[in-house]
Parts: sequence; structure tokens; C-alpha cells
Amino acid sequence: MTEAGYIVLGLAAGVLSGLFGIGGGIVLVPSLIVFFGMEILDANATSLAAMLLPVGILGVWSYYKAGHVNIKESLWIALGLFIGSFFGGEIAVNISEKLLSALYAAILIYVAVSYLDVPSLVRKKEKKTEVLPPAKSFPVWSFVAVGLAAGVFAGLFGKGGGIVIVPMLMAVFHYSPKMAVATSLASLQLPVGLPGVLIYADAGHLNIASAALIAGGILAGALLGSLVGVKMASNHFKKIYALFLVVVAVYMVLK
Repeated sequence: MTEAGYIVLGLAAGVLSGLFGIGGGIVLVPSLIVFFGMEILDANATSLAAMLLPVGILGVWSYYKAGHVNIKESLWIALGLFIGSFFGGEIAVNISEKLLSALYAAILIYVAVSYLDVPSLVRKKEKKTEVLPPAKSFPVWSFVAVGLAAGVFAGLFGKGGGIVIVPMLMAVFHYSPKMAVATSLASLQLPVGLPGVLIYADAGHLNIASAALIAGGILAGALLGSLVGVKMASNHFKKIYALFLVVVAVYMVLK
């Protein structure tokens, strides 16, 4: 039953990964703690390890066919992720677990509030078309910096880093929600979390068997999530993502 549970969990994480470009770790870590009785550092390690292989590649392909993936920029983000995950992992194994949870919840609430755009919820606004990235180009280092910040976050909290990448691509680089999600998901297909996984493994927190089962579920779920995401209206897409973050943040605060 436990093995089947890991696969089902991976499937759910994969759907969210394909839908929101977050790597799936945002649901893996809390679920591993609550339903499988893992400690937070063990859950972080298992989550990162489950996402080392390109388990979301089918989801990336769906977005790519729809014209939402920027391959070049996703590769620069991936480089930053790889470097940042080392520092995040080092910090995580050396600070208190209580502080980890508090920091995570605070970040989620901040991102969710900015996504909900409360003023627009209480007044009517003209229907806007989806905004694509501006014609001007950004320097390579700016995308590496996004990946670096996301990598530190991923190493700290066992997430794929997409929860940092997606909002930054939208706010700073003016990506549309779908293109931000697609580019984020593409950047997570390389083994960018390897440094963090090695640090957790060295500290005795890695469960390889569980991670492998979860990875299998993510592979199938990411395809399903991306197919839904491609067809969803952008304004609905953004608000659903915000509400999703609020739920997770509230859970972390209560936990």
C-alpha cells in the first residue's frame, strides 16, 4: 500500500507540476510529512531526488508544441538552479526545521497575495488579451540570477524552484502566465537539484526507493497537468495558482 501511495502522490505532484511549472515539490514535502510520517529534511531529500530525472518532459513537450517554451532562457535558469541548490541544501541541514517551515509559509503567502491582485477582484476590468514577453532582450546573467534564487529556495525546502521562477518571469520579464510556467518547467528537466540531493544524502536523509516510485507518478501526471494548462484561460490560470499557494501557506502555518 505504501508503494502505491508513493505512486499516487507522484501523480498528484506531476499534475501540479505540469499545470503550474513548480516541479511538484510543493505538494510532495507536506504530503510526505503528513501521510508518510517523514521528517522535513527526509521529505526534502526525497522530493529533490524524485525530480532529478526529466519526469516533466512530456509536459514540456505539450507546452513547446503550443509555442510557450523559451528553450534558451530555460537553460540559463537551469544553470542558476544547479548552483543555487548547493547553497540551499547546505543552509537547510544547518538551521532549525521550525524556521524552515516558517520561512516557507511566509514566502508562499507573499507570492499568493501578489498573484491574487485583490483590487481587481472588487471592480470590473476590461477583458485583456494574454501579454507575451516584450521584444527587448534581457542579459544572460539576469536569467542565471533567477535560477540561482530558485535553486537556493529548492535546496532549502525540497521544491523544484518553480514557485520562485514563475512569479519572477511574470513580474520582471513580463512573461505571460503560460509561458512562465512552460519555461520554468523546462528549466527543471535537467538534474539541477543534484548538489542539494548529495548534501542531504551525505547527512543521511535520502530514501532512494521512495523517490523512484514518486518519480514514476510525476512522469504521467505532468503530461496531464500540462494538457489542462495549455487550454486554460490565462486569467483563470493565474488566480487558481494564487489560491493554490494560499492553501499550502495556511497549511504550513497551522502545521
